[in-house]
Amino acid sequence: MARSKSKSKSAKAARPARAEEIFLEPFNEALSQRYLAYALSTITARALPDVRDGLKPVHRRILYAMRQMKLAPAGGFKKSAKVVGEVMGNFHPHGDQAIYDAMVRLVQDFSVRVPLIDGQGNFGNIDGDNAAAMRYTESRLTRAAQLLLDGIDEDTVDFRETYDGESKEPIVLPAAFPNLLANGASGIAVGMATSIPPHNVAELIDASLHLIKAPNARTETLLKYVKGPDFPTGGLCVEDAASMEEAYATGRGGFRIRARWEREDLGRGRYQIVITEIPYQVQKSRLIEKIAELIQAKKLPAVADVRDESAEDIRLILEPRSGNVDPAALMETVFKLTDLESRFSLNMNVLDARGAPRVMGLREVLQSYLAHRKDVLVRRTRFRLEKIARRLEILDGFLIAYLNLDEVIRIIRYEDEPKAALMKAFKLSDVQAEAILNMRLRSLRKLEEMEIKTEHKNLKAEQRQLKALMKSDDAQWKKIADELREVRKVFDPKSDIGRRRTDIADAPDVEEIDLDILVEKEPVTAVISEKGWVRTMKGHVEDAKSIKYKEGDCQGFLVPAMTTDKLMLFATNGKFYALDVAALPGGRGHGEPIRLMADMGNDDAVVAAFIYRGDRKFLVASSSGHGFIVAEGDCLSTTRKGKQVLNPPAGAEAAVCRPVPAGAAKTLMVASVGENKKFLVFPAADLPEMSRGKGVVLQKFHKGGLSDAKVFSGPEGLTWTDRSGRIQTVDDWKSYLGKRAQAGRIAPKGFPTSKKFGPDS
Repeated sequence: MARSKSKSKSAKAARPARAEEIFLEPFNEALSQRYLAYALSTITARALPDVRDGLKPVHRRILYAMRQMKLAPAGGFKKSAKVVGEVMGNFHPHGDQAIYDAMVRLVQDFSVRVPLIDGQGNFGNIDGDNAAAMRYTESRLTRAAQLLLDGIDEDTVDFRETYDGESKEPIVLPAAFPNLLANGASGIAVGMATSIPPHNVAELIDASLHLIKAPNARTETLLKYVKGPDFPTGGLCVEDAASMEEAYATGRGGFRIRARWEREDLGRGRYQIVITEIPYQVQKSRLIEKIAELIQAKKLPAVADVRDESAEDIRLILEPRSGNVDPAALMETVFKLTDLESRFSLNMNVLDARGAPRVMGLREVLQSYLAHRKDVLVRRTRFRLEKIARRLEILDGFLIAYLNLDEVIRIIRYEDEPKAALMKAFKLSDVQAEAILNMRLRSLRKLEEMEIKTEHKNLKAEQRQLKALMKSDDAQWKKIADELREVRKVFDPKSDIGRRRTDIADAPDVEEIDLDILVEKEPVTAVISEKGWVRTMKGHVEDAKSIKYKEGDCQGFLVPAMTTDKLMLFATNGKFYALDVAALPGGRGHGEPIRLMADMGNDDAVVAAFIYRGDRKFLVASSSGHGFIVAEGDCLSTTRKGKQVLNPPAGAEAAVCRPVPAGAAKTLMVASVGENKKFLVFPAADLPEMSRGKGVVLQKFHKGGLSDAKVFSGPEGLTWTDRSGRIQTVDDWKSYLGKRAQAGRIAPKGFPTSKKFGPDS
């Protein structure tokens, strides 16, 4: 029985489509049409805001639903879950979490410049914590939301059917203030996106008032009123004026936003940096983690510690490593490496009054908003005129009834069809006759008659004013300007909601931090093992035999240094690397591999190690026998990738890096020795001085390659260091004198079997 049921279900599921359900069309056309429909739906119904009220459909539906629920600012709160259910059931056929997320954003005073919903409960925080579930929070509309909805019952905007066709929803809100720029917007659609920062409402209204007076006002003039973006989290906008003007004129650009900070004196020459405002949409907790990671990685050498002392207000503490560091220079370093300086892009891509997506500049956005307000005013005036006309018709009927009260009473008492009789006797309309019949007896008193005459007079006067308003374009703009001035009082710059929070400033021009003042200057010895491990030991180590290495490893280089020095390494790949001595691991243990600090390959080894001085020259050469002279300043690298100076030929590697001794250029000589133990001396003037390259041939070899080379002063003589560490002098070096690129002669008797000159004496 169970098997037969299962079979019937699968048969039902596999029912072939009926002929009328099958559409024959090319696949590419079907795909393009359906994808286009999806793209348009995403653009118009989800991602881009309307230029008139600055809202997306979900936000508009939330506010309208809350108004229908009578959640006024002066009223009580209702559970957010109830609001979400109302929105989802009546207007927005999407998930409840999507609706609640949109609703939460309208509550958060750190996300929107002018909150449109007043929340009670946990609606998240600037640390990035999520809001509590909708069953725990409550909400109601704010005064600003009321201004957006004001006049919606007076036929000021068009309505359309909801998704189920059972009720109506507004296409746009009347919007008593320019909400698009006030609260900004962000969204990503198919093939387009929008990113609009928040602005100060009072400044936007001032710019709108100026635009009413001068419709052709330039963007440059409007920016005298709209200073720039005004983020709810404050901070400083350090974008230059020319870039801001171009961004607002074209609708595309960006703004650099910095945290607000101050120096707090701790006495005795010590201080700390206190950050009180952070850039918009930066999570405080993630920001602190990032700074801590940079401090740990020694990428912020000027900062010793970071901690969070925030309560209701933001208070982040940065402790400088030294009281001698200029706080402005320290913060410039922090701004470069962290989100304490961020860039907010401007892309004013919005839906215009016809629902078409367009990128608009500041003036066009404000003009579109003002055009919408004019349309709202005209529709509201027309609606009021129709109401006045209907009321005057009824009042005219009442006045006729009062003038003929006895006859009216007689007709009502004795006539079988009093309505028709009244209409015939006094030439009344159907509406007038119905109103007289519905009149209460106590309305027949004299006082009521006087009140009706007063109301009639007032309505007639209002009707004349409204008709004059409908006929005059100037009067309409004056009315709009008066309404904007009234709204501006709600966002008064002296009030908490109206004050400007983001200041416009220029980035300070400060010098970079001298890192030497952050490091205590003391002597150390840089120890580099043969297998590429590096560490430092306190003091200048004299007994090299006392230093221990990992099993299978041995001494490579011992370099006396100070903690403020830079250690230069020349590797077999022909690159120079610069390491801060202070950043090298301490003497405990065996240190760390150089490859963790510099991008050296696994097959690369250190050829030479020395302390950077900047005023010397070096002889560099490859095992192929090619080399040249290079200035020390051309060897300094600023990144861990190193600086390529010598380009060894294929199959060769860098083999020599020795300093050129001071002295007259004419007296300097080069001594080179090959793996075949051939020895050659020639003038150093024969070698070119280059900053990068392959070099020229020092010595030719029939077998093997270059083993070592050095530059020496002719009058002082040529020396080498033997196996015992003693310095030996070549008395007859002139007998090896030849021309560059010759093969040379067998090395003098007593020359080390390693075919190396040994450490420079």
